[in-house]
Amino acid sequence: MSQQDISIEFFPPKTPEGVEKLRITRAQLAELHPKYFSVTFGAGGSTQKGTLDTVLEIRREGHEAAPHLSCLGSSRDSLRAILAEYKAHGIKRLVALRGDLPSGYGAVDFSSGEFRYANELIEFIRAETGDWFHIEAAAYPETHPQAKSPQDDLQNFARKVRAGANAAITQYFYNADAYFRFVEEARKIDVAVPIVAGIMPITNYSQLMRFSDMCGAEIPRWIRLKLAAFGDDTESIRAFGLDVVTQLCERLLAGGAPGLHFYTLNHAAATAAICRRLNLAG
Repeated sequence: MSQQDISIEFFPPKTPEGVEKLRITRAQLAELHPKYFSVTFGAGGSTQKGTLDTVLEIRREGHEAAPHLSCLGSSRDSLRAILAEYKAHGIKRLVALRGDLPSGYGAVDFSSGEFRYANELIEFIRAETGDWFHIEAAAYPETHPQAKSPQDDLQNFARKVRAGANAAITQYFYNADAYFRFVEEARKIDVAVPIVAGIMPITNYSQLMRFSDMCGAEIPRWIRLKLAAFGDDTESIRAFGLDVVTQLCERLLAGGAPGLHFYTLNHAAATAAICRRLNLAG
């Protein structure tokens, strides 16, 4: 695997301190020579300006950047304006997602609104901009939490690819077999795009459990029990997490995963340590 096969995800900081902290984090992770940095997009477009500001700063530093774009709660006109702005700045890569509505909207009503699903967003991007953007879509090896069934979820993924996605990034997971099975099932229905494995370093037990409950990522029982047993021993949690995630990455790469996408939560240490162990450090 080359250094070009990793990508790194940030969220847009909301304070001047956060901006400065992310600059330091980014400088450390730039030494890994990632293919690109991606920057998330808040529910209903709530971090739109922060996403653009962060992406432009990354580009000024000489790196490729991919803003996330979500469609729930967005109109065609607002998305058309965002796409035009990204194009004007020479941005060539997007991560296209359904996204979430801002808190306070209650349950999502899929019968209303201009967009309901990510495949509709991808179709819109292609209709508006042709082949200008390289589009990454989301994939769920352990099934999207709102999907009716794994088979329905797989068909949803296929629709995104047929709408024009060039590649996919998975939700994070800790069971390599789930990833390999998902890729195998996708290939059976003629979905041939690269499916990059999403990787979440383990550094904080309670935070990991909270995120996983929200997004439907499975924490294998043996990992949960081990982490719980460490209690407040953060050093042991980090050391164990480093071993577990490095071994996961080794197995994924040995099995043919085309790349690793690191969910950093704007921290450098764990991602950098994993990449050093994988001999991916620049």
